[in-house]
Amino acid sequence: MSIQEASFVSREEQLYRTLTPTSYEYFLEGRKYLPGSDSRSPLFHPPYPVVLDEGHGCWLFDVDGNQLLDFTGNHTSLILGYKHPRVLDAVQRQLEKGTAFPGVTVPQMRLARFLCERLPSFERVRFTNSGTEATMNAIRVARAFTGRHKIAKIEGGYNGSWDDVMVSTHPSGEQSGDVLRPVAAPASLGLTSHSVDNVVVLPFNEVEAAARLIEQQGKHLAAVIVEPVLGSAGMIPAEQAYIDMLREVTKRLGVLLVFDEVISFRVAYGGAQEYYSISPDLTCLGKLIGGGFPLGVFGGRSDIMAMFDPSRGRPQLPHPGSYNANPISLVAGATTLELLTDDVVQLLNLRGETLRRKIRTAFEDAGLTAQVTGLGSLFAIHLTSEPVKSYHDTMHANVDLRHRIFLSLFKEGVLIDPRGVGCISAAIGEAEIDRFVDALRAVLRKLAGS
Repeated sequence: MSIQEASFVSREEQLYRTLTPTSYEYFLEGRKYLPGSDSRSPLFHPPYPVVLDEGHGCWLFDVDGNQLLDFTGNHTSLILGYKHPRVLDAVQRQLEKGTAFPGVTVPQMRLARFLCERLPSFERVRFTNSGTEATMNAIRVARAFTGRHKIAKIEGGYNGSWDDVMVSTHPSGEQSGDVLRPVAAPASLGLTSHSVDNVVVLPFNEVEAAARLIEQQGKHLAAVIVEPVLGSAGMIPAEQAYIDMLREVTKRLGVLLVFDEVISFRVAYGGAQEYYSISPDLTCLGKLIGGGFPLGVFGGRSDIMAMFDPSRGRPQLPHPGSYNANPISLVAGATTLELLTDDVVQLLNLRGETLRRKIRTAFEDAGLTAQVTGLGSLFAIHLTSEPVKSYHDTMHANVDLRHRIFLSLFKEGVLIDPRGVGCISAAIGEAEIDRFVDALRAVLRKLAGS
């Protein structure tokens, strides 16, 4: 970086660069082969992302030797932390048998049974390789089962990276339209108008407005898909009245209610559907369900899932995939869920509430305005003065200050998501929470005085 370039970057960015010179070298080299030097768009942040080398428990180590207290869990995926010995042991034993087979395996039966016993709404399940594939198949079967073509999704909701749900994930204020009647805005180039036209966008936590939109389009809607906690929008929980409305209206109109619990599954032993006391028609899981390996799950009512059944002739819906239900991911996931008992979930939730409360206090003491959202072991920091109940409420948050906090926390040895979101893993205890809060307080003092 030249002297002229340095004059245009913040003090926090300059410090970040001094701590990560090897990561910068990797970034420059990686751009020769990878657009942006990576394969996961949300990981990028200015000036470049750190290159991670090893993880253990709640600690990460990068190629420059920085030790980071991790509050990301690989975007909520590793709820037990890195390199959990029981998970590694289960994977090692399966590796000695084989990585994938051209037939049914025992681990598939084991995890399917476990999930159906844990989530009452799961009568039948199928495995995929990601949450994206899970939501894709859930929407496809909803359309086939109902004979309808449109779907409704939440403004600010992220339901995977396939075309029909890449709509209004992070729209700008100009794109979104009226807060009570959002416009369906493409979230990417390359989408067909057909994909966008088939999506009805619902305002989040606006009971009457959302109900009215569903009722207006009800005869055309195959499904309403909702994250009970909006993840990438900033860990924003649904209000009970909103979830209750979705269940009542969809059931009355014959629309399938699909819960995307890729992120929210951790908020209770039986997922957010247990927390809200709601039984959706279909549910999609991912992230933590694979214990650190690629795995997705979709399932629900047996009459709906029967459309995938090939045992009575050609299935109404095909579901191919050479790595579907690969046993490595299945044994890692099953071991993770066995260790994720109700007591562990409750402890994580208590620690999550403690962390959110302490973050709020840290901002108040520093004289800085922030909203802290989350549920269970999930949290997010929104640098805005207005209460955050939906993605729309986050549009005018101070993104520049958020980035400076992120880089400053890195310097203090703490890692959160660049978007200001995070989570607690079972490897994080009260001492680690206090360490995070102390680091945050030090960062906020410096920023408040600058």
